Amino acid sequence: MAKLLPPVTWAQRKDTLFVTICLPDVDKESAKIDLKDDSLTFSGKSEGKDYELELVFVKECGGVDAAAEGSKYSIKPRNIQFHLVKKEEGTWPRLLEDKQLQKTNVKVDFDKWVDSDEEDEGGFNTSGMDDLGGAMGGMPGMGGPGGMDMAQLQQMMAQMGGGAGGAGGMDMASMMSQMGGEGKEDGEEDGGDSDDDLPDLE
Repeated sequence: MAKLLPPVTWAQRKDTLFVTICLPDVDKESAKIDLKDDSLTFSGKSEGKDYELELVFVKECGGVDAAAEGSKYSIKPRNIQFHLVKKEEGTWPRLLEDKQLQKTNVKVDFDKWVDSDEEDEGGFNTSGMDDLGGAMGGMPGMGGPGGMDMAQLQQMMAQMGGGAGGAGGMDMASMMSQMGGEGKEDGEEDGGDSDDDLPDLE
């Protein structure tokens, strides 16, 4: 009997990949996972069925660093999750070299996806992921780092608001002071001039 092909989702940051094999209750003892710089191979059982998968990463992007400390995987009750460090920073146009397999079997994981412009502002904190449990424990907790990003965002907004208000207050005060001073001087000069001029006109 032919082995089935499991569905896959993925997301990326400029320096990492998030790959999820969407199979529940995978038997940890029978599961075989082989991660290389240019590919990821998996075989195992889920709900009594045999699955097999080979993902050959898109070649133009340099592959992943399988030996890196940050390249990890974890077999979870609902799926198998991988956090893979890219060999070269940058945005991959797709995950796989095989465009057909990418089209039929791989989907974007929008829960973990971040646009490049947003990433520049916040980025993904991989150290925060380790703090959440290590060995991929923090992976589903993208909410964890996400929460940190939200807190940072709120802090930034507060600082910006305070800074703007403070700066605005200072600017207004100095402007009023300058305007008031100049107005006074102008008034005195004008007043003096007009007092002098009135008799001349009469």
